[in-house]
Amino acid sequence: MNRVKYENFQVDQELEPLKVGPIQHMDLVRYAGASGDFNPIHTDPEFAKKVGLGGTIAHGMYVMAQVGRLLTNHFHLHQIKKFGVKFKGMTRPGETIICTGKVKKKNDETKTIILTLQAASETGDVKLTGEAEIACD
Repeated sequence: MNRVKYENFQVDQELEPLKVGPIQHMDLVRYAGASGDFNPIHTDPEFAKKVGLGGTIAHGMYVMAQVGRLLTNHFHLHQIKKFGVKFKGMTRPGETIICTGKVKKKNDETKTIILTLQAASETGDVKLTGEAEIACD
């Protein structure tokens, strides 16, 4: 990924969305192995039902990682100065997640842009919201 130019972005400009899914049980098992988070609510459907979740749910950090992929699809890794989210809803196997970003503001002095971020299901159920600060050339 090449470093992006500040002048190539305008307030309210939307990034090309990233569509992920449908999320499969195996995606959650793989993520558990990569992250070390083997909480059975993410990997054991019967356990997740037993504790009242109705089945497994994706790791919140798995969903955040997909939004991270959105960012690295558009920006060089070293340009991402800040990236934070708030988790809003559970993600379940079978759902497809759409990750989006939109330019919220630009700072001419520092040549940075602030993006609003979101991950939501295809039906509009918001899974997380957040912001990222990008340093541009």
